[in-house]
Amino acid sequence: MHLKNSKVIAIKIGSSLLVDKKNNIRKKWLSSFAKDIKKLKSINKKIIIISSGAIALGCKKINHNRSNLKLDKSQAIASIGQIELINLFSQTFLKYKLNISQILLTLDDTEERRRSINAKRTFENLFQLNYIPIVNENDTIATSEIKYGDNDRLASRVAQITNADTLILLSDVDGLFTKNPKIFKDAQLIKKVNDIDNDLQNISVKGMTELGSGGMNTKIEAAKICNLAGCNMVIANGLYMNPINKLEEGNNGTWFISKIPKLHARKKWIISSISPKGELTIDDGAKRALTNGKSLLAAGIKGVSGKFKKGDHIKILDAKRKEFARGLSSFSSQEINKIKGRQSNEIQKILGYVSKSEVVHKDDMVKV
Repeated sequence: MHLKNSKVIAIKIGSSLLVDKKNNIRKKWLSSFAKDIKKLKSINKKIIIISSGAIALGCKKINHNRSNLKLDKSQAIASIGQIELINLFSQTFLKYKLNISQILLTLDDTEERRRSINAKRTFENLFQLNYIPIVNENDTIATSEIKYGDNDRLASRVAQITNADTLILLSDVDGLFTKNPKIFKDAQLIKKVNDIDNDLQNISVKGMTELGSGGMNTKIEAAKICNLAGCNMVIANGLYMNPINKLEEGNNGTWFISKIPKLHARKKWIISSISPKGELTIDDGAKRALTNGKSLLAAGIKGVSGKFKKGDHIKILDAKRKEFARGLSSFSSQEINKIKGRQSNEIQKILGYVSKSEVVHKDDMVKV
């Protein structure tokens, strides 16, 4: 796989690439990385960088041990470290005449449709101005309930809303192995994954990163989000100097290949949601109707799980409780509980007001 066919490339940098185990900043590495970015920019690639490291750099700045950090303290340290992180990028990239900007996102910025469109426009304007966005989660205000949890998932959502062709996850491991290579000597690198669910059925993954919050599980979740959005993803070892160049030259890595064509932007956003608010269980008749491109009606709903509002992302499960589709609900969970199993012409009488007949409209639904 090569990057020559990718117009928009998102690159995620793990904490362990910027700060080593002795808590030293890897300035030479960052300089070599900037050189790689300069090369990509010279052939008209649009680049987005999602960088971890704010908390690690904040801890270094105030000489604080990172282990057992409580949320409120980590938010304050992230605030300190974020300036260190951007200054580091700014000083390094300036030497290669690369302009950078900063974008801080919370989970809601990509989960809420209007905000995700605003974010997309910001990225597009920065590309036109020839600036490289440096993205991070807004750790200073994010609570545990509204966090991505790690920058792998954040990177996949950024790749999705910007219509990126490729997401590169630079980590401190060569890729995904058949077993944990730190324990098993016969572990083999998996170079290509065409179907995540089938190809990885018998693979046991454990976290392998030192400083990052995301282990291999989160990287696979990120790959699922990317692949559903028509974006390829690669996990590669970024510890080398000039890591992008090394990847291009055939450095070991694991490529997750998307077989899905670029979906309509609205449907792509729906399918990539990482925090659906609830679930609807449907009967076999409704499943057949949905398979044939119909909307979901109240009559076919057997069960409601979770509390959600009108317009929220929800999962649609079949009778065996296997995820079948995702969509935006036209009703709240409270309303659906009242009208489930009933005919559409009964809805007005049950709820006492006129509403849509479709619980999830076909235009707001994507089958998975």
